[in-house]
Amino acid sequence: MRNGDGSTAMYRADMDANAVEEATGLDCASTVRVKRSDGVEAPVAHMCGHDAHVTWMLGMARIMAENKESWGGTLVLIGQPAEELITGARAMVDDGLYTEHDAPVPDHFVALHTAPVPTGIVAARAGTIMAGTDQIDVTFHGIGGHGSTPQLAKDPVVMAAFAVTQYQLIVSRVVPPLETAVLTVGSIQAGTDNNVIPDEALVKINLRFFTPQTRETMISGIRSINNGIARTYGMSDDRMPDMVMKGYSPPLVNDAPLIERLEEPLAELLGEENVVKEFPPATGSEDAHILPSPHENAEVAYMAVGIADPDVFAEARARGQAVPFAAHNPNFIVDLDAIPLGTEVAAVLVLELMAK
Repeated sequence: MRNGDGSTAMYRADMDANAVEEATGLDCASTVRVKRSDGVEAPVAHMCGHDAHVTWMLGMARIMAENKESWGGTLVLIGQPAEELITGARAMVDDGLYTEHDAPVPDHFVALHTAPVPTGIVAARAGTIMAGTDQIDVTFHGIGGHGSTPQLAKDPVVMAAFAVTQYQLIVSRVVPPLETAVLTVGSIQAGTDNNVIPDEALVKINLRFFTPQTRETMISGIRSINNGIARTYGMSDDRMPDMVMKGYSPPLVNDAPLIERLEEPLAELLGEENVVKEFPPATGSEDAHILPSPHENAEVAYMAVGIADPDVFAEARARGQAVPFAAHNPNFIVDLDAIPLGTEVAAVLVLELMAK
């Protein structure tokens, strides 16, 4: 959206869903099922609030279009796919976002994300706010056979099972205790029948970290464990496990000058007490900041917007729960009051950056 002279602001809304079956019971609950790229059919739903993100962006765009006398410059709106895979932003940049498709170079970059805290609260803090992440697929190769004669086979299911338990030792016994590291195995896929030893087993791994050294420690540890287990079970050098690095994002760091500038209009909109400025970094991850990353001078502001009904949140706290639901949970619900409020937040932030 070009509107004369001024700065260039880029605003991103991610738009992909999760492979989660919605259990909210709402009239609008997703019943969609899709066939994934690996051939597996799965239910999908917006259990991380990305539908709200897109709605906020569309609402903000309408406000900006109807109030062009109030701002000047260029506003770039990004609908980003594949955030959950941590591949979408990198794919857009690699596809020529700036070089082939001539997206204007941003001076400022803004993104909002839902958070299961009360509607009316926004978390905005400078510095490192989210961990870096890797998505890794490991395939153990074996020799298939009959379940009754395992000595004639080389069982990749056993190799994968041992690997999953040994991976945890990387965090507990190799990464320094004062460093943050998370290693999660989200899926093991192997075989079909009870009495058939398959010839492959797939292990899907997710890493979280805040330093390059911790990342490298976990990756090299995974590789060593994979190869050590495969050799223990007699696999030859040409049948070592494959390790595919699918998606990577570095830690997300907010620029202090930009955050400080935006906290003031947020406080005017929401009240000083509803702008949370002090909180620890999350081990959740994002790839939004990869979009402006080719341009070092672009300032980044990434904020979390509360979307939980305040009464529902209060009831959860009374039960001893930290939050009423988590992201990626089948019962993730965006309070409808958070839709106009999130739109206002987005508009206030962008107008602050582009006001005449």
